[in-house]
Amino acid sequence: MITRLDHVAIAVPDLERAIRRLADDLGLAYAGREDVPTQSTSTAFFPVPGTRIELVHPIDGKGPIAKFLEKRPGGLHHLCFASDNLDADVARLREKGWEFLSPAPTAGAHGSRVIFAHPRCNDGVLVELAEYPGEHQ
Repeated sequence: MITRLDHVAIAVPDLERAIRRLADDLGLAYAGREDVPTQSTSTAFFPVPGTRIELVHPIDGKGPIAKFLEKRPGGLHHLCFASDNLDADVARLREKGWEFLSPAPTAGAHGSRVIFAHPRCNDGVLVELAEYPGEHQ
C-alpha cells in the first residue's frame, strides 16, 4: 500500500550549487549525498517536515537525468511515494493499466527498491514508488 509522499525530486545541472542554495540560502538541513549507479544519478537529500527534497544530478553526464537536462535547464523531475509492499502495489497498478519504465524494481538510494511509472499514467508527472528495508509487510 502507498503510505506517504517520500520525496519531491528536482533535477539540477550543478549539484554543488543547488546544495548551497537549499542549505545556505534557504537554511534547510542537508542530510548528505548518495550515488545511485543503477540510475546513473547522484542525489542529495534535504528533510523537511513530512517529506524530503531530493536533488538529482547525472553521473558522468549519462542516464535519465542527463536526458531530462538536455531538454530543460532543470526543475521538477518526479514525485516519489513510499510503499510498504512494492511488488503488490506494482501488480495492482499494472492491473489498472499503469505502465512502468522497467520490468521490475531496481536498487535505489538508502537501500530502497524503486520503480518509475510512465508519466502518461499520471497526467504527465513521473512517479517513483519506493520500498525501504524494514517497511515491507
